[in-house]
Amino acid sequence: MRPRAMTKLTFGAAAAATLGLLATLAPTADAHQPSGHKPELKRIGYFTQWGIYGRNFQVKDLETSGTAAKLSHINYAFGVVGPDGKCIMGNAPGSDPWADYVRPVDAATSVDGVGDTADQRLAGNFNELRELKAKNPGLKVMISLGGWSGSAHFSDAVRTDAGRKTLVASCIDTYIKGNLPVDGARGGAGAAAGLFDGVDLDWEWPGSDGAPGNVIRPEDKPNFTKLVREFRTQLNAYGRSLPKAQRKHYELSAYVPTAPAKIDAGFEVAKIMRDFDFVNLQGYDFHVSGEKTTAQQSALFAKDDFSVDQTVKAWLRRGAPAHKLVVGMPFYGQGWTGVSGGGDGLGQPATGPAPATWVAGSEDYKYLKKLADSGTYKLYRGYRNGHAWLFDGTNLWTYDDPTVVRTKASYVRQNGLGGAMVWSLDGDTPDGELITAIDRGLTRR
Repeated sequence: MRPRAMTKLTFGAAAAATLGLLATLAPTADAHQPSGHKPELKRIGYFTQWGIYGRNFQVKDLETSGTAAKLSHINYAFGVVGPDGKCIMGNAPGSDPWADYVRPVDAATSVDGVGDTADQRLAGNFNELRELKAKNPGLKVMISLGGWSGSAHFSDAVRTDAGRKTLVASCIDTYIKGNLPVDGARGGAGAAAGLFDGVDLDWEWPGSDGAPGNVIRPEDKPNFTKLVREFRTQLNAYGRSLPKAQRKHYELSAYVPTAPAKIDAGFEVAKIMRDFDFVNLQGYDFHVSGEKTTAQQSALFAKDDFSVDQTVKAWLRRGAPAHKLVVGMPFYGQGWTGVSGGGDGLGQPATGPAPATWVAGSEDYKYLKKLADSGTYKLYRGYRNGHAWLFDGTNLWTYDDPTVVRTKASYVRQNGLGGAMVWSLDGDTPDGELITAIDRGLTRR
């Protein structure tokens, strides 16, 4: 299991010089989008494999909270790319077959109210997601490959044409065809067939720094383009190979960065966007609790700083169609303690990450809501309601509340973007307060 804080990254000032240029470009109508094309806005949520443990966030909670009915896609985090250049399950860091498909789920915790039996070939989260799809026709489930602490082997795996073909084939075999390793009665050929509707690439980051120890090469940039093409080719071929009544289009997406320097180091934007159905823009961790000064982590608008608006403009400028850009929104906050300097606390020195429930400096929205309601903290809002923060004189938390995510959802609609993505679903309140606000913001006319 990887802690949430390890899925995030800190930006330096390396790309800041490009922000002034990008600020002159406003999101406009998409030249690549056919006239009259009005696709339904996407609502994408990441479900964390490890959230079933400490947080006790189960797939069933997506149904009881009403969240599932408001989603178009669930991204399951994460599938593992191993040192052998293949998608692997078991005996590898980050892989947890017990959570994925081995763990028996009792009736009280099951989406359909029926407990798993000893002879089921598919149990655990995978079976619960299958049940969730049965209750919510049209809901799609994507396997997300990599993550912050799971991207170490991408560069090696995709160096050659043969390597790319092997990686893609193994991922399709495991997740799309559903051929899972046998574990007692669980798994086997086709055990998870039909569960996953596509692949989400979460390589952090091709061509630039990610987690310590990741291999980085200048050729990651063209190799990523070739990897995307290989996924598109093999997914299309498999979808067409199915019996006529079962043929389908398997979707392909990616999680992509906000920093212009990282975009330019790793992404041939105009080329890859032809093969992606959409990409999920990083809309958070613009600043993180490991920094020495407090700052916004997810502002919609910001002057001479990272922001959602700057991210959208950066991708549009490089040739991305607007309707394929999905805006990421956080269901957690970044926090500092020992904040001095007075005022509203923003832009002030701090002594370190604030104490939190799971990982210092990172707190789920459902807990931040309690702080906001406690009377101890004062709530502040930034430019055009595009971000919010709490400050008690010592501790500061920057986060998105319902007002902020509604504002961002309106921005998505007004600028012809593809929808909203959230990291991660387990941070919301039990009644789905944030996802409801996003849903209302995306549907309001």
